[in-house]
Amino acid sequence: MTSPYDTYTSPLAARNASEEMLRIWSPRHKFNTWRRIWLAIAEAQHEVTKDTGSPLVTAEQVEELRAVVERGITDEELARASELERELRHDVMAHVHCLGEQCPKAKPTIHLGCTSQDVVCNADVLVQQQALDILRTKVIACMISLAETAVSSRGIPTLGYTHYQPAQPTTVGRRFAQSSYELSLSVSRIDSLADSVRPRGLRGATGTQAAFVALVPCGRVASDEYRHWLSVAKGTASFAIEHNYAVTTAAQLQSAALRVVRHCYFTDRIAELSKNPSIDLIYNSLVGKHLRPSTKAVYHSHADFISWYFKRNIYKSGVELSILGDEAWVEIEERFLSGMGFGLSAHRLTGQTYPRVIDTFILADLASIASILHKIATDIRLLSNRKEIDEPFGDKQIGSSAMPYKRNPMRCERICGLTRFVMNLVGNAYDTAATQWLERTLDDSSNRRLSLPEAFLALDGALDLMHNVASGLIVHEAMVRKNLMAELPFLATENILMEAVKAGGDRQDLHERIRVHAQEAGHKVKHLGEDNDLIDRLRNDPAFEKVHHLLTEDHLLDPTKYVGRAVEQTERFVKEVVEPLRARYGDELNALEASEPRV
Repeated sequence: MTSPYDTYTSPLAARNASEEMLRIWSPRHKFNTWRRIWLAIAEAQHEVTKDTGSPLVTAEQVEELRAVVERGITDEELARASELERELRHDVMAHVHCLGEQCPKAKPTIHLGCTSQDVVCNADVLVQQQALDILRTKVIACMISLAETAVSSRGIPTLGYTHYQPAQPTTVGRRFAQSSYELSLSVSRIDSLADSVRPRGLRGATGTQAAFVALVPCGRVASDEYRHWLSVAKGTASFAIEHNYAVTTAAQLQSAALRVVRHCYFTDRIAELSKNPSIDLIYNSLVGKHLRPSTKAVYHSHADFISWYFKRNIYKSGVELSILGDEAWVEIEERFLSGMGFGLSAHRLTGQTYPRVIDTFILADLASIASILHKIATDIRLLSNRKEIDEPFGDKQIGSSAMPYKRNPMRCERICGLTRFVMNLVGNAYDTAATQWLERTLDDSSNRRLSLPEAFLALDGALDLMHNVASGLIVHEAMVRKNLMAELPFLATENILMEAVKAGGDRQDLHERIRVHAQEAGHKVKHLGEDNDLIDRLRNDPAFEKVHHLLTEDHLLDPTKYVGRAVEQTERFVKEVVEPLRARYGDELNALEASEPRV
């Protein structure tokens, strides 16, 4: 057997991504999900057609398939599928045959009516949803860690920077609150994205569901029209009830009611009709159409009548009239989606795959999160250079092989490298979506096998690193204050000017004096490497004699006077945004793995 040291191993798996995310994108999880899909399809086909006399899938076949699927795919079966794929050059059919070998009775019905993307696309969506759930929790974990640092340092004034030049002060905590807030925006994006990441459903080779129509012969009422009539029935009845109108569109209501009843019959939801406010109108419409007044009293409940009505229309002299039709294969899809645990309906229309533009939404939002992490990590690196902030550093950690004193921000540097990788993957999704010819072309497959999992794995690793950094940030308050106080005299000049004017000075004269003193002080700092002596210069200028007592750190040079509402903004953000998320996702947060770097 080849040693793992003799072949390439992705650094994402070996160094960065969490075990949980690696499991979700693993071959075993993928192929177990495929098998769950085949089981859910078989169960749906059986349930919908079991009373027709010739079910598509028998109960015995379903049970045999379920036993194999629920035990999970074995290493031997994975190896066998790989062997079959080398022969067949088709991964899905390799697994169809592999599964069929384990289920000889169910084998004839596995993948019945399906195309490969009925399996692959739906499985991909399930994996994406699971991966997004993990990322959402990890983003929130990073938010919380940053917010905790923000609260503990909310009152520490620090020099602000615009254009990476000294600017109006903020506080250390307010800066980290800003980072946490920007991550909170990405939580909203993930929630919105979840509405777009929908299953493909069961649509066949080009999205028309032709194979399912062939399997279950039917009339030509389109499924979209069927859904429309369900809506019409409820809408018409609800409108009539609300306005106490007599139903004047009897033909329309009867037609709608017929479809509602069929739907409820096939889905074992007859009892639910009695809870529907429109049931009386639907019931009366059907009763009025099919029963004489003298026999209406025989049916004491809606369920009794519906059962009679449907049996009357399905069977005649013991012979099935085969009116399963559209409702049947619509119901097969609905049962399949429910059985797989999809919380959303399928795409309204698809080609052979779900619209590949969805992948651009996913990768673009992952790249957005990556960009936020990149900025936070870069800010920490910049402040580390100023000796104000340090990321965690292990007792035996080595910063440089040549320079023993080095304490490089390695974790933040790795975050920047991983997130840059994620941001650059987005173009793959745009290219793939743009080049899907007509109903589909297969050049999406090999690219998506790389771009989608690697984007999730890289971002997962970056989030773990950020959580680790944010949880162990070291704030060097003395250096923060030293750097701020070196610039504060310049930043305080406007306030000094205002106080001197209020003390009776000439605004224009005072402004010019401050300008000259500031330029000379700046020259000493930049050219001579000396300390900022602007305040001493102003104290020695008679024009500012009346405000000498204010040129102290207790008054005009108190940095807390220049941070505005930084403290209040930080506290309010944590209370109104961070804490509710902590409470809402408490269980998920507690279940997260440790975020300590693996290497």
